[in-house]
Amino acid sequence: MKIAYLVNTYPRNSLTFIRREILALERQGWDIYRFALRSDRSALVDPADMAEDARTEHVLELGAGKLMMSALGWMAKHPVGAVRAVGMALRCGARADGVTPGTGGRMRHLIYLAEAAHLARRCHDLRLTHLHAHFGTNSTTVAMLSAMMGGPEYSFTVHGPEEFDAPRTLCLGLKADRAAFAVAISSFGRSQLCRWTAAGTWPRLHVVHCGIEPWRFPDPTPMPAGGPHLVAIGRLSEQKGFALLIEAVAQAVQTLPDLHLTLVGDGALRPQIEAAIAGHGLGRHVTLTGWLDEARVREALGGAQALIVPSFAEGLPVVIMEAMAAGRPVIATSIAGIPELVTPDTGWLVPAGNGAALAQAMQDMASTPPDRLTAMGQAARLRVLDRHDINHEAEKLTELFASKGHVG
Repeated sequence: MKIAYLVNTYPRNSLTFIRREILALERQGWDIYRFALRSDRSALVDPADMAEDARTEHVLELGAGKLMMSALGWMAKHPVGAVRAVGMALRCGARADGVTPGTGGRMRHLIYLAEAAHLARRCHDLRLTHLHAHFGTNSTTVAMLSAMMGGPEYSFTVHGPEEFDAPRTLCLGLKADRAAFAVAISSFGRSQLCRWTAAGTWPRLHVVHCGIEPWRFPDPTPMPAGGPHLVAIGRLSEQKGFALLIEAVAQAVQTLPDLHLTLVGDGALRPQIEAAIAGHGLGRHVTLTGWLDEARVREALGGAQALIVPSFAEGLPVVIMEAMAAGRPVIATSIAGIPELVTPDTGWLVPAGNGAALAQAMQDMASTPPDRLTAMGQAARLRVLDRHDINHEAEKLTELFASKGHVG
């Protein structure tokens, strides 16, 4: 009942769903040892994330010299596996060379090799027999190379969209073919894994949703009057579509003079978002809060009549689950796993990249009678609690870990 989890950077403000998953597994009797390649502790705002950081072993904090000594010592004891792992690292690194920024080339994959050898040693010392990685990027590369050098068997969860943007570069199919099992957070995600894996691997590809903790979402607060009031939550990055959302708000306020958007989040595009808000003269219509902890995010949801998600690319956003659990309907782009959760009785789906459609959805929401909005929120709450209870989803993982991924 003792296994390890591996994430590239953990914990992070945007990865609370992984913490919830680990805690749910621990409630079911699993002893989870946390590994991460690096920490993001300087950016953490939630005390729960800070506590999780203290419980996590961060591989790169060992330092380059000690990491190399540990890795070379382990590889010397496992020469056959080490030679194979070197070949695999060079193979995956060759696909990455000059193709996708951030995935690195052969040199970076040799660094992953050192991390993997050290991780295999640590798992051996701690008697960890299974390693589960989150995201099919470098963390799963490290898990795969570790298994080749005598480390524990591995599994991994893909989220999207990053893994599906560059599946060949990331050797995604190869990682899934060699894993004990692979998990996607939506049926759409599983379909993308099927694209890049051998048909014989498909029975080992499973859907386990990201989950919410229902007890943190008591009966919803009443739908606020006035407005319309919308909230958007997420990283201020290209894929989230917030720049387009600001344009859509600028269109919508022409006929909705009391429209207000609370935008919760931070990121590299914050200066551009702030400039767009100022350029459109939306200072009184848009509030940009920066990052908020979980309690204050729930407050922001309670103060809105709907969540709006204008993303260009996604997996299946946890913020949609949280909004629905809070009894709020959702306006979202119809991409990836989102239509699996948001339905016509719980919100509005619009084409991605279409600012006019976003503005029209705001109009539709504003013209919806309050009792209908409340009914939509109630339907949303029932749907998400039925499909995304973290304890139920952890039970699915428990079955997979217990069976080592074998069908039946």
